[in-house]
Amino acid sequence: MKLHHVIEGPDDAPPLVLLCSLGSTVDMWAPQRRELADEFRVITLDTRGHGGSPVPDGPYAVEDLARDVLETLDDLGVTRASFAGVSLGGAIAQWIGLHAPERASTLALLCTAALFPNGDTFRQRAQTARAEGVAAIADAVVTRWFTDDYADAEPETARRMRDMIAATPAEGYAGCCEAVAAWDIVDQLGSISTPTLVVSGVDDPATPPGCQQVLADGIPGARLESVTDAAHLASFQRPEVVTPLLREHAKGAR
Repeated sequence: MKLHHVIEGPDDAPPLVLLCSLGSTVDMWAPQRRELADEFRVITLDTRGHGGSPVPDGPYAVEDLARDVLETLDDLGVTRASFAGVSLGGAIAQWIGLHAPERASTLALLCTAALFPNGDTFRQRAQTARAEGVAAIADAVVTRWFTDDYADAEPETARRMRDMIAATPAEGYAGCCEAVAAWDIVDQLGSISTPTLVVSGVDDPATPPGCQQVLADGIPGARLESVTDAAHLASFQRPEVVTPLLREHAKGAR
C-alpha cells in the first residue's frame, strides 16, 4: 500500500525517512523536516489509516505498516535509508531493522518500545474509536504527548495537536491501536544489527524510560540518549535537543 508522503531536501542527498506516532500526521515532524532537509532528502510518511494515507479495515499489524513504508520507498526508488520513528513509528523502524536490514543504514527509535505497556488500554481505545470516534479520546491522548508545563506555556500547540489526533479516521486509529497492542519483539532485539540510536523522554508516561532501556540493552551497540523536560512527543517538545541527535546519527551512515 502506497502512503501519503512529503519530500523535502535535495534529490541527491542521503534519504532520511520519518515515521509518525499513533494519532499523528506528517505535521508531528514539523520541527525536524525542514531543519534536516538542508543535508538529507527527508521523506515523511503518513501511516496507514492516518492523514492522507489509505484507510483499509483493521486490525493491522506492525508488519503491515512496515511493508507499506517499504512499498512506498520502492515507488520512490529509495533502496536504503536512515529511519527515525516515534512510538508506533519506532516500532515500524524496529520491524525494518529486524526483517529488512538491507534497507536501513541507521535507526533512531524515539519514545517507543519493543513491547508497549498496557496493551489492554490500546485495545480499549480501539473499541472507543470505532464506537465514538477518535475525538472521544483525543484529550486524554494529548496529555501524554507533552509535559504539563509545556502544555500550559504553549496552549495553542497543545490544541492544534489535540485536533490532529481527533481528525484521525476511526478505523485507522483503531487498527493501529491493535498493532501496538500486539507488538512484542523483546526476545528478538539481539538480531538487530543496524546502528541504532534510542531516545527517551524522561517524563514520558506512555512509553516510560524503562521501555527505551530495554531497547538499548537488547540491541547490540545501541546508544541511549535521555531528554529532560520531555514527555511522549520529545521530538516536538525539545527539538533543540532531538534534531541534532538525529542529524548526527544519520550522518554516521555515510
